[in-house]
Amino acid sequence: MIENFDAKLNEYARLLVEVGMNVQPGQTPRISCPVDCAPLARLCAAACYDRGAREVVVDWNDDELARMKYLRAEEAVFGEYPPYQKAKLDWLLEKGSPNLAIIGSDPEMLKGVEPKRIQTWQRVAGSNSKAYYDAMDAGKFQWSIGAYPTPAWAEKAFSDLKGQAAIDALWDAIFDVCRVTGDGKATDRWREHIEATARRCEILNGYNFVSLHYTNSLGTDLTVQLPENHVWEGGAEDTAEGVRFVANIPTEEIFTAPRWDGVDGRVYGAMPLALDGNLVKDFYLDFRGGRIVDVHAEQGIEFLRHSIDLDEGSHYLGEAALVPYDSPIRKKGILFYETLFDENASCHLAFGSSYPTCVKGGADMDEAAQKAAGLNQSINHVDFMVGTEDLSIVGTTHDGKEVPVFVGGSFAF
Repeated sequence: MIENFDAKLNEYARLLVEVGMNVQPGQTPRISCPVDCAPLARLCAAACYDRGAREVVVDWNDDELARMKYLRAEEAVFGEYPPYQKAKLDWLLEKGSPNLAIIGSDPEMLKGVEPKRIQTWQRVAGSNSKAYYDAMDAGKFQWSIGAYPTPAWAEKAFSDLKGQAAIDALWDAIFDVCRVTGDGKATDRWREHIEATARRCEILNGYNFVSLHYTNSLGTDLTVQLPENHVWEGGAEDTAEGVRFVANIPTEEIFTAPRWDGVDGRVYGAMPLALDGNLVKDFYLDFRGGRIVDVHAEQGIEFLRHSIDLDEGSHYLGEAALVPYDSPIRKKGILFYETLFDENASCHLAFGSSYPTCVKGGADMDEAAQKAAGLNQSINHVDFMVGTEDLSIVGTTHDGKEVPVFVGGSFAF
């Protein structure tokens, strides 16, 4: 039994709505949520209305039904995207509706599902929802992600516990890394955290690096060129109207975009990757001229390959993120099996789309201009963890000066 659970859950819901989405009066926020996570969705909806929301739109999903569909539906279904779903996203985009995704799926929900079915659906869904998610990435409206423990996820993260004990353990971990204590002051703690992150972004932007060189004892030896006029971001973002929001709660990362054609070498995954309801373990990627030219994994390689082959842009990197090895999430000593948390325990990279805001003026460029500026385009975005206790990252400036960015797995400044 978690002490002051109701107070903590209410504080967490308010954090997601007030700091995460930062819902404004008159807006129509959307909440997407597994049915098993309904208690948090209800609290968040109430908090949205308390902020003056015009209406709260809730989209429910269910692991068991999703798995049933992948296993039993006709093949042709996965190549069809219902027009009403696209119309709904277009309607939400027109309204500039904030978006909150509540996650809580079984990390191995789709184990045993034919990878081609997953890939086919991702392609058709990605192409039909591209305008919506491109606008999200460009900061056209506020968005955020939160979490709610479900039995399958909790028992995966805490394999030595079962049932309510595992759920309580995962709740404790989530509340802790999200700075939720039950005293009602999580929003204040987050504003302090955002300010500290902004100061570190300012330092990195001041260096205006040409490239970063990653090395560690796993065998990582990777050079990542950065676009001219790249921008380091982290903590909070602002919409075009100046509304501040926090996309991920928790977040410890500072990130930018690699130059899509400027990545060379080999990088090893430092943690298992939960991908499409399956796990990929002990893997590495080889890059040449920005493109992934070879992959290896001891487990789940077929799912890694299918994700990389989703479209042409999936063969290139779209994000480089810095997270100190001693981050609060890493200190928990837990593999969450969920990217929202695990990416904040480790430096990570992502293959697939770049965030347009990671280049000055990028959010106002068309796709051709974004690519010319060095930004990658894709319907995919897959974060994978590369940070280790001995990770070294050295930045090179335009005048050839080498600056330690990471030493011994954490920031050198």
